[in-house]
Formats: sequence, structure tokens, C-alpha cells
Amino acid sequence: MKLQVLPLLMIVISSCNAQNKRLVEEQKLTENGGVTASKPFSKMKTSSFQSVNFLNSDKPEDDLQVSKYIRTMMQDKNGNIWFGTNDDGVCRYDGTGFVYFTEKAGLAGNAVRKIVQDETGVIWFATNGGVTRYDKGMFTSYTVKDGLINNDVWSMLKDKKGNLWLGTMSGVCRYDGKTFTSIKMPEAKMKTKSRFTPALVWSIYEDKAGNLWFGTDGGGLHKYDGASFTTFTDKDGLCGNNILSITPDKTGAMWFGSWGNGVSRYNGTAFTNFTMDNGLCSNEIWTMMNDKKGNIWFGSLGSGISCYNASSVPFAAAGFTNFSENEGRTKNHVQSILEDKDGKLWFGFSGGVFWFDGKRLINFTKPGC
Repeated sequence: MKLQVLPLLMIVISSCNAQNKRLVEEQKLTENGGVTASKPFSKMKTSSFQSVNFLNSDKPEDDLQVSKYIRTMMQDKNGNIWFGTNDDGVCRYDGTGFVYFTEKAGLAGNAVRKIVQDETGVIWFATNGGVTRYDKGMFTSYTVKDGLINNDVWSMLKDKKGNLWLGTMSGVCRYDGKTFTSIKMPEAKMKTKSRFTPALVWSIYEDKAGNLWFGTDGGGLHKYDGASFTTFTDKDGLCGNNILSITPDKTGAMWFGSWGNGVSRYNGTAFTNFTMDNGLCSNEIWTMMNDKKGNIWFGSLGSGISCYNASSVPFAAAGFTNFSENEGRTKNHVQSILEDKDGKLWFGFSGGVFWFDGKRLINFTKPGC
């Protein structure tokens, strides 16, 4: 394993010359600057949100954005928000400044796809180069040399027993704090196109009963009760066999977002499927989140956001409200959603970070010059 201690000194950015065009690790920036002009968000369905705008300057520089792609977001126990990026490592925002950490600081890889914090306060990062543990300023990275089955990690979960589950390009493994153990899942028997390989685990979720759910890249959906697996595919009513995201709703039913086939809701007995024909913004749902009000938010690849209103007629297509940016500021890819401790909703777009104030989506940027 690789250990590296975070240096005490941070580099303070005070100018906007060419050398600052690309962010480096451990840059600390001052409070987020203001926003000036409003851009409309297209509204495709009616909902309780009657006035939605895209608020930003006309064409902010890319280097004012937290990152080009925000793969994951997490708020830690101290209130800091961590942004996992596609190639800029991870960024920590403490309410006043931004600090970036990359491979040079000790991360296993610069693509950070999942962030979790355990009960002791330790933060874990799933990256394209392995998994990294962050504790009291020290980074410890684990790779195949330490027993990890594959360094390309796409999903991660800390279960109720304290085990760390890692979904990789070669399947799933469990880390108990000492040893990595590969867990063999059922092999895909259907003929479904994979983006990479059916062994890839895109998503992991633990339900209230302690069952683990694994969404794969063309291998369907696997439910693990600790002893055996139950596999669901499109033949069982699942929307598709490529499952990118998993979340429960306020009733405890499970929702599954797919690549190309919309979403499924599973009540423990049967699947109910939704696609663009039912009002969903896209059939490619990268991320989902159930907020404190019971609304379900869907982040899509290329079509912005859908919100399923919890107060609507249960599970009716009319419950979907869609928002997409129509000024060319982003590519409308939404790969991450976060609800912070204050109930504020954050969205990781392809063009940067945005937060929703109930009426507007506001671009959250670093200070300008």
C-alpha cells in the first residue's frame, strides 16, 4: 500500500496568469464569487416549481468551474463538501475555500468516482487507480498489490457491518479492514451489449434489510443476502440489464436507473418501468437520489434532470418534471446529485457544479479575477 502525508502548507491563488489555467492539488481559493446574469432553463412538464432559471455569467471561463465533470459528491460529518472529478482528483469545499488533491497528494487516481465516510470519520475514495483511505491528513492507497481485484474502481459502499464493498472492472470485492476478498457473482447468460464488460459493477446499494444490490454492465441486477445471490434481468421485468444507479423511494421500494432503457421501480414483487414515453427526461439515467421530501431526482446523460414529485399520484408518469440547460453552457450530462444537511440540492453537470434554490439552478464557481 502507498502512504502519503498531506503537506501542511497550501498554495494560495492570488492571480489569473496562464500558469493558473490548470488547477493543481492543494490550491486554496477564497469564497465563491457572485453570479450576474440569468439564463432560462427549459421546462418540459408542470410541477410545484413554477420559476426555474439557469443563473450564471454569459460564458464563465472553464477554470472558474470546480471541474469539467463532477462524478460524485459527498458532505462529510464536519460539513465539508467533497467533489470527485473526472481528471482533477478530488476537491474539498469548507464553506470558504477550495482544496484540490490529486495523485501527487496521495490519491490512487485522478478520476474519483465515489466517496464515502465511515463511522469513525475516515473518508474513502474510489478511483481509476485503486481505492484511497484519508484519515487525519494522511492518504493510504490500496491496489492489486494489496489484494484489490482490479485498480479500476467504479462503485463503493460501506455496509452496516463496517465492510467496504468495491465494484471494479473485474467484479466486486469486500474489504474488512485487513483483507480484500473477491465475491463471485452469477455470470451473465443473456445476450446484452456491455459498454465495457459484464463483470463491471456500476452501482452498489444496501437496503434496510441489509441486502446488497449490485448493478452491472450488461449482466443484470444482483441481490445478495450475505449467503446467496438472486439475479434479475429484463426477462424478469427489469427495464434493462445495464444498471447504472440504485436508490430507494420513501416507501422502501427500490429504483434502478439503466443505460438506454429508462428506470425500474421494484416493490419486492414486480417491476414498474418508466422511459421517455412516460415523461422521463432520458432513457440513460446515470445517477438518482431520494430527497428528504420524498422526491426522486434523476441525472441523465445528455438530457439534464428529471424530478419525480412525491406528492403526485403514486408512480404516475405525470409526476415527472424535466429540466435541461438550453444555452449551450453544458452538455446536459448530470453524473451526481447531493442533498446537503440544510436540504440544498447540488447537481454535478458536465459544465460544473450547480445548486437548486427551489426556483433557480445556480452555477457554483470559484472566485473570478
